[in-house]
Amino acid sequence: MRKVGYIYDPIYLKHDTGEGHPENHHRLEAINEYVDLIKDKLIHIKPRKATAKDIALIHDPYYPQEIMDLCSAGGTYLDPDTRCSIFSYEAAMYAAGAGLEAIDRIKNGEVERVFAAVRPPGHHAEYAKAMGFCIFNNIAIAARYAQKQGFEKVFIIDFDAHHGNGTQKAFYEDDTVFYFSTHQYPFYPGTGSKEEKGKGKGYGYTYNVPLPAGTGDDVYLKVYSEELPPLVKEFNPDIILVSAGYDLHMDDPLTLLEVSTEGIGKIVENILKTANVPFLFMLEGGYNIIALGESVKLTIEKLLEI
Repeated sequence: MRKVGYIYDPIYLKHDTGEGHPENHHRLEAINEYVDLIKDKLIHIKPRKATAKDIALIHDPYYPQEIMDLCSAGGTYLDPDTRCSIFSYEAAMYAAGAGLEAIDRIKNGEVERVFAAVRPPGHHAEYAKAMGFCIFNNIAIAARYAQKQGFEKVFIIDFDAHHGNGTQKAFYEDDTVFYFSTHQYPFYPGTGSKEEKGKGKGYGYTYNVPLPAGTGDDVYLKVYSEELPPLVKEFNPDIILVSAGYDLHMDDPLTLLEVSTEGIGKIVENILKTANVPFLFMLEGGYNIIALGESVKLTIEKLLEI
């Protein structure tokens, strides 16, 4: 059995998005109920709080202070979908810090793989802009931090139903970070076409697989068993980071994809078979709490087994 870390902190429940918002604290409560069934197999890790300097690995150096001020004043809408409240800055700093703590635990050999159950999610957040429920780009910050810790080549896989525009933009001209995404298209946020392949020395290091509404297990498994492995092999990464968004599930209320829980398990299995390197999975979307809990538990079981 693999040494797998599970990162969680109750601070994530204090990010209050308001009544009726799909990205709410019930998501993590459901995940914890399911993960509780296998908790004895996991190494439980507390996240650390990221610093403004950590956030500036990806974001405008002034951006964290802006978010802190808005949250301290009681909160507001950062965009039409993204609400912050009085504890949201703290939660977001610990969400970003989870990736940093995971990298350190991987580097010192305590764990081989980590699942970070965090919120707010991150992959839509841009240089100085919150969007799509995301405040700081957790996975992108983790990627840059991993490079500072000696993992020079980072491969990011994003299976959230929404394209990770913020992550793509962060590394669009970079040949040391490969960004691979499958997502419903056309769909929010409007990016992620096949033609978006990177720019300058980063050309060819962005790989989008836009998929129409109604896409299910068969197509997804073909992509993850046939398209992804040769890309990983050729890039030869030192670590693989995964934006694990579970809104590709057929029961998700916000999307129109048709992937089953078992299909998600197969996707994760194929990802884990691409390379013998450390893996960090960070939670992104997923808004049917039963499907989310089941899928995260299955993901962690694959992390333990494969």
